[in-house]
Amino acid sequence: MSIFNDVESSVRSYCRSFPTTFERASGYRMWDQTGREYLDFFAGAGTLNYGHNPDDMKWALIRYLTNDGVAHGLDMHTGAKARFLERFKEVILEPRDMDHRVLFPGPTGTNAVETAVKAARLTKGRDKIVSFTNAFHGMTLGSLSLTGNSMKREGAGMPLGGDVIRMPFCGYMDDEMDTIDYFERTLEDPGSGIDLPAAVIVETIQGEGGLNVATKEWLQRLQGICRKHDMLLIADDIQVGCGRTGKFFSFEDAGIKPDIICLSKSISGFGLPMAIVLLAPECDVFEPGQHNGTFRGNNLAFVTATQALERWATKDFEQHVHSMAKAMKSKLETIIDDFPGLKPYHKGRGMMQGIAVEPAELAGEISAAAFERGMLIETAGAHDEVVKLLPPLILDAEGLDKGMSILRESFAEVAARHGLDEESGNVVSLKKSAS
Repeated sequence: MSIFNDVESSVRSYCRSFPTTFERASGYRMWDQTGREYLDFFAGAGTLNYGHNPDDMKWALIRYLTNDGVAHGLDMHTGAKARFLERFKEVILEPRDMDHRVLFPGPTGTNAVETAVKAARLTKGRDKIVSFTNAFHGMTLGSLSLTGNSMKREGAGMPLGGDVIRMPFCGYMDDEMDTIDYFERTLEDPGSGIDLPAAVIVETIQGEGGLNVATKEWLQRLQGICRKHDMLLIADDIQVGCGRTGKFFSFEDAGIKPDIICLSKSISGFGLPMAIVLLAPECDVFEPGQHNGTFRGNNLAFVTATQALERWATKDFEQHVHSMAKAMKSKLETIIDDFPGLKPYHKGRGMMQGIAVEPAELAGEISAAAFERGMLIETAGAHDEVVKLLPPLILDAEGLDKGMSILRESFAEVAARHGLDEESGNVVSLKKSAS
C-alpha cells in the first residue's frame, strides 16, 4: 500500500480504519487483494443500499455502454434521463401524492444540500436556516455551516454559521426540556434575538451524529411549526433515505410532507455519483441556468437508478427490510444485555442501528476488532461512541447471523481487554440521545 502513502493526501480516513486494498465486491461481501473475504456492514457510508454490483443494474449499465449510450449530457434531454424521470414519477411520486419537481444538482449529497438551501432562501426571501445539534449535512462551506461536528467545521479554516440558527434535536435535553416548545418560544418571543428563518433542515435519523432518532410526534410538531410560521421544511434524506428505514423516504412513517427533499448516496443504486433535490412547486424558483453544474447529467447513474426503482414497484423489498431490521435489533439487544460493563445502549432505526458504549473510545476498538475478524463497521456520534451498523439492505439471515457473531466476539475482546466483563462504575457517563 506504499503508493497511497507516497502519493495520496493525508486527509484520507476510512482507509485508516480498514487497512487493506480491496479488489472485488458482490452483494454484502468484499474481497481484498489477498483473497480475504469481509462482511460489509458499512455499505459505502450508505451508498450501497442494494449491495455491491447488483446483477440487474450491472447488466443494464453494460448494455447501455455497449450501445454507445450518452454517458455525460450536462442537463440536456437524454433517453436515460427521461426513463428515470418517468419511472420515478410512477413508482415514487404518484403513489405518495407528491407533486415535487426533480432538480439535478451536482452529483454529491453536499451539492443537494447547498441547492436546497439556495432554493429555500430564494423562495422565502430570507437568509436564516435552522439546523440541529449533532447534524451532519456535508463538507462544502454552506453545508458545513449547518453541521454540528466541531472537528469537521474546523476544517473550513474560517468562521461558519452566521446565517444558521442551531436548535436542540429531538431528545438532546433528555426529559429536561421539550425541544419543540423551546424552538417555538424563540420564534414567538421578540426578545429571543432570532430572526424568522427561511427554512428548517432536518435528518430524521442523525447518521453521523450518532444514530439519534427523531420521534414521529416530534417530526409532526416540527412540520406544524414550519407551516404556522411560514418556514420551509427541508428533509436531508441523503443517508437515511432510499429504503434505509424500510420506506423509500425516512419520514413516511411520520406522515409528514417536506417542502424540499435531498437525496444522494443510494439514489443511483450502484455507487455511481448522483443526487437529486425534490422541490414543492412553489420552491422551483431558479431561473434557467441560475443553478447548474457540469456533472448534473450523469446518464450512467440514471440507468442504474431507474433499475433500482423496480425494488419499490411492490411491497416485497420494503417488507424484507422491516424483517431484517427487526431481527437486527433483537440480536443487538442480546449483545447489550451480555456486556453491561460497557454501559451499552441501543441507537437507530431500520437498517441503520448500533450500540453506544462508554468510555467512548471503546467503540473504535470494537470496530477495529471486527475488522480483524473480517467485518467492516464504522463509528458515529460526537465522541465516536456509537458502533454503527449500515449493511446493504439486501442482507439475508445468514449474513446477519455471521455479522452479529463477529460483533459479539469483538465486544467480548474489548470488554475483557479493559476488565469490563462485569458491570463497572469506572466509566465516564455520556448524555444519551433519543433512540
